[in-house]
Amino acid sequence: MTDVVAALIWQDDKFLICQRPPHKARGLLWEFVGGKTEPGETLQEALIRECREELDVTISVGDVFMQLVHEYPDLTIRLTLFNAAIQSGTPKLLEHVQLNWITREQIPQFDFTPADALILNRLRGEIQ
Repeated sequence: MTDVVAALIWQDDKFLICQRPPHKARGLLWEFVGGKTEPGETLQEALIRECREELDVTISVGDVFMQLVHEYPDLTIRLTLFNAAIQSGTPKLLEHVQLNWITREQIPQFDFTPADALILNRLRGEIQ
């Protein structure tokens, strides 16, 4: 199982989503910024590093919004989504094709990675 971390970053009533590059697995699908942990890293350290590498921002990591296990055909992940806030910097496209700030109501307009389905349902208030 691969540990993956992601950030739920809010700006007023909108949260940040990122579109994966076309050449990667699940290319052009939308996701929360984050990635795989490296050996010796805590989940929080991995998330701080990933946000710096992918968006050139420094974040503060809050509590866990949700944790789940998802099986893809090529790997099984344990995804931990943290509430987070940008402390410094403006998000830049260093890894992704597009960035977007969306409301809960706009979720259906985007094709997300399958692992995010339960998270999106919770954000829409469909599950607790």
